[in-house]
Amino acid sequence: MDEETKTTAPAQDDEGKCVPCDQQRIVDLGSAVNHSKRGNIYTLTIVGQVEGHQVLPETAKATKYEHVMPLLASLEQNEEIDGILLLLNTVGGDIEAGLGIAELISGMRKPTASLVLGGGHSIGVPLAVAPKVSMIVPSASMTIHPVRMNGTVIAAPQTFNYFERIQERIVSFVAKNSRIGKEKFLSLMLKTGEMAADVGSVIYGEEAVELGLIDRIGGLSDALECLYEQIEENKK
Repeated sequence: MDEETKTTAPAQDDEGKCVPCDQQRIVDLGSAVNHSKRGNIYTLTIVGQVEGHQVLPETAKATKYEHVMPLLASLEQNEEIDGILLLLNTVGGDIEAGLGIAELISGMRKPTASLVLGGGHSIGVPLAVAPKVSMIVPSASMTIHPVRMNGTVIAAPQTFNYFERIQERIVSFVAKNSRIGKEKFLSLMLKTGEMAADVGSVIYGEEAVELGLIDRIGGLSDALECLYEQIEENKK
C-alpha cells in the first residue's frame, strides 16, 4: 500500500469496520467538532509536551506543532466552524513551537476560549492566555519559571543575551494577552524559595485569576457558554 492510499483510505477499527471521521479526529489529534443550533465549536486539546523540531520518545505524550499550526490556519478559514475551544493540560515543551502556536491563536478573528485543566505549565502559560477568553478550573496549576535549555550551552555573554531575549518575548506576549503586568509576571518567573529545585512560582486556579493571568474561574459548561456568547456577538 503506497503513502497516498494510507492517507486517503477511511480509518478502520480492530474488526475492520469504518470509523467515523469525528471519532478518528479524537483518536489522532484529540479534537472534535460539536454541532448545535447556537454554533459549531471545534475542540482542540494540547496535552503532554509541546513537541518542537526534535521528536520526543514514543513513550512521551506529545502535541506536535506541525499538526496544530496548519490545523489552526484551516479552522480560521473554515466557514462551518464558528468558535474554537482549547483544552490545556500540558507540562510545557519547546519554546519556539509553543509560542508559535500561541501567536496563531491570538491572531485569530474567530471566537476562541481556553480552559486549563490539571496544569498549564511553562510554555503552556502563553498558550492559556492566547485565546480571547481564558478560564481555569480551581484545582489546576500553572508553573512560571525562567527559560531553560537542554543540551550543550556555550558559556558566553551572547548565550545569556539570547536567553534574555527569548524570556522577554514570553513576558511581552503574556502581558499583552492578559491583565497581568510585565513586572509582576517577571517577578513570579524569578521568584526564589518556592520551588525545591528551580526558580519560579506555582500558582493555582483562583490565584491565577486574582493575579490577572487568567480571566476567570470556570468549567467546561462555562467555557462553552462563553464561546456561544462570542458567536452571538459576532453575528450581530
